[in-house]
Amino acid sequence: MTDKPWAGRFTQKTDGRVEAFTSSVDVDSRLYKSDIQGSIAHCRMLARQGIISQDDADAIVKGLGEIEKDIESGRFVFDPALEDVHMNIENALYERIGPAARKLHTARSRNDQVALDTRLYLGDETVSLIRRLVCLRRAIVNFANDHMHVVMPGYTHLQRAQPVLFAHHMMAYYEMFSRDTQRFRECLARINVMPLGSAALAGAPYPLDREYTASLLGFDDISANSMDAVSDRDFAIEFLAAASICMVHFSRLSEELVLWSSSEFGFIELSDSFSTGSSIMPQKKNPDVPELVRGKAGRVIGDLVALLVTMKALPLCYNRDMQEDKPVLFDAVDTLRACIDIYTAMFPNIKVNDTVTRDAALRGFLNATDMADYLVGKGVPFRDAHACVGRAVAFAAKNGRELHELSLEEIQRFAPEADDDLFGLLTPESVIDRRNVAGGTGRERVMEAIEAARRQLSDEEKSDAK
Repeated sequence: MTDKPWAGRFTQKTDGRVEAFTSSVDVDSRLYKSDIQGSIAHCRMLARQGIISQDDADAIVKGLGEIEKDIESGRFVFDPALEDVHMNIENALYERIGPAARKLHTARSRNDQVALDTRLYLGDETVSLIRRLVCLRRAIVNFANDHMHVVMPGYTHLQRAQPVLFAHHMMAYYEMFSRDTQRFRECLARINVMPLGSAALAGAPYPLDREYTASLLGFDDISANSMDAVSDRDFAIEFLAAASICMVHFSRLSEELVLWSSSEFGFIELSDSFSTGSSIMPQKKNPDVPELVRGKAGRVIGDLVALLVTMKALPLCYNRDMQEDKPVLFDAVDTLRACIDIYTAMFPNIKVNDTVTRDAALRGFLNATDMADYLVGKGVPFRDAHACVGRAVAFAAKNGRELHELSLEEIQRFAPEADDDLFGLLTPESVIDRRNVAGGTGRERVMEAIEAARRQLSDEEKSDAK
């Protein structure tokens, strides 16, 4: 005979190699808190409905509480032979309270049990990530505000394009991470649906009060279809998609910090406390934190692809393939959490070399568009103005000068309409301040964006504290 909970129809003991291959407790043991929480709620519902006695329910709840304390204190040893976190806890409960423990699984399958545990775990982690993202966004806003005076080149195709405020550039990432936060908030609506009561796939033949169980666990709703509840992981895929998008934003930010900290740019310097050196080259100061974050983006994107591929051809309902959802889900949660936390800590320690950034904004004809706009103001059609300025740029480049370094007479060779008032418009500060459109890099608009962001963050923090 086999000692498994499903032993009834088997006559041979499970091969040890199969036990090792199919066991998931080394991964899913982190679900212990959710598993115990779900079991306590299920037990209380069973007693309330008269399906088990109150005495048995009291013993079960007490025993589960003691097991949770043992796990958290490190006294509990998970046994791979018991397959997963669910059976490890149930077996420990039997050893503590005896036969009453066997009644806990009434009207429940591991199929709806693991779906419940995953949703409880992921809901808690999503809330935690949202709060961390709020902290990260505040760090970005403070960093932007502290560097409102800094002028830098804005880029297209990694070529200098137009001058912008450094704060405006940073606030672009604030907007990206704000959308990431919103995506995670929206994920919660799909995560926060209780599957318990679906049993293996068809529901349970007991008078269950699923709404009561859901209220004990803090769910907003119960699943509408038992087969869907146990067989889909779209809520986890949606979370991984949101995490992947967030990591893409981290990767883009990381790429810029790596570039900007190089000798070739010199725009920023990372703190020694957030850098590493070389084992052979004494002069090196390496941006390992942003490099690692950039690399970890690929891991999270891979986690998303892995679960999509796992789920793409599974027939209804539960299949053991779905055991593979947890390694990728846990990895994405851990990776994203670590990236958010390290960046939140790193931002206040970044030094911006404002002289270098302004010098870069002075070179490369970043004011060419403004010269064309000036000519439009003089009645020249934009396409003609564009061509005139292009020829002036070619002349200046050939002579090793910038547009603002040309004389009026030289400029008038290409644009007779130009006058002395042109030169005041060609400084980086003037170019920036003229872009006072909503969402633009003008100083007033950037300060408005920073103040709006602070109000938004305060509102979110108050709402999240409720």
